[in-house]
Amino acid sequence: MNLGYALKQFWMSTGVMNMEVGQIVMIIVGFVLLFLAIKKGFEPLLLVPIGFGAILANIPLAEIANYEVNGFIGLLYHMGVETGLFPLLIFMGVGAMTDFGPLIANPKTLILGAAAQFGIFCALLGALALSGTSFIDFNLFDAASIGIIGGADGPTAIYVTSRLAPDLLGPIAVAAYSYMALVPIIQPPIMRALTTKEERQIKMEQLRHVTQLEKIIFPIAVLTVCIILLPSATPLIGALMFGNLAKECGVVNRLSDTMQNSLMNIVTIFLGLSVGSKMQADKFLKAETLGILALGLVAFSIGTATGVLLAKLMNKISKKHPINPLIGAAGVSAVPMAARVANKVGQEENPHNFLLMHAMGPNVAGVLGSAVAAGVLLAIVPVIAG
Repeated sequence: MNLGYALKQFWMSTGVMNMEVGQIVMIIVGFVLLFLAIKKGFEPLLLVPIGFGAILANIPLAEIANYEVNGFIGLLYHMGVETGLFPLLIFMGVGAMTDFGPLIANPKTLILGAAAQFGIFCALLGALALSGTSFIDFNLFDAASIGIIGGADGPTAIYVTSRLAPDLLGPIAVAAYSYMALVPIIQPPIMRALTTKEERQIKMEQLRHVTQLEKIIFPIAVLTVCIILLPSATPLIGALMFGNLAKECGVVNRLSDTMQNSLMNIVTIFLGLSVGSKMQADKFLKAETLGILALGLVAFSIGTATGVLLAKLMNKISKKHPINPLIGAAGVSAVPMAARVANKVGQEENPHNFLLMHAMGPNVAGVLGSAVAAGVLLAIVPVIAG
């Protein structure tokens, strides 16, 4: 009798008896993310922890993602994502890994990085338009957080959302990182549709040499301009420029190495698991989530398109120094994936065409552009809404 009762209680406590349809769906999504990372090689450093975190978050009764009962990935989320700490540490590491030389050598590519942020504001308006429907209701804070997905910059999206719309952190973080990982799939069709074969074959001149002094002055100058004009962007840009200065000054190599390797790896693990923790079925499978994913894709596509179109215009104007329009697509902040994609598409048309360093100019400019756009939204949205 007691044994039968114990067996019954054990059976009732298994995952099979407590699994809901939504949890099954999200666990499958987690396995799909793992497949894309392991088999296809799509940003494995991001998708492996995110996919695994999604699986952990949907295990029945385990409460691994529940901060209130000390679920471990729930604790990571509360400690690093809700506070905005992890995105800033990621930006510090990105700064230490980034060479701004291509941007310094060709400053006009800064315009391409700015153009690619156009999708942010299109998605913002789209989110506000959707709020008039019967099944989706986004306010201005939500719309601003959704729009930032268009910059294809996961840390920036998380930082802005944690400040403006923390309830949407899960789907926005997942959308931002998913589109970063899917750059090789999303961008090439847009790039080919907007350019001719001749334009894709354009060869660009070799970039000039950038001195160490220029590279040291650059982060200090950018930070100074940020302090004067846009203090709300200082946390992101400050972390980015600190990491970059540590790399370029040449006197704190141990700190730079730590930011690039140990710190970056640890925070990436924690951040990925934290993002995956918000993919719980009851919170993720909603009409609002589908709207966020759709708007994020639209924003990212528009950002890619505007970058390419502006590069085409610049090429028409600049007769002396030809510009391959493909590098405009690298204006989104997915570093260095977007630059690699621009180079790959260019080499498909001309195997001897090497666009990687040219594309890195708008690519790193996109990082700055998304941080500036974030600062603008953080500064003006509360004022307008208030």
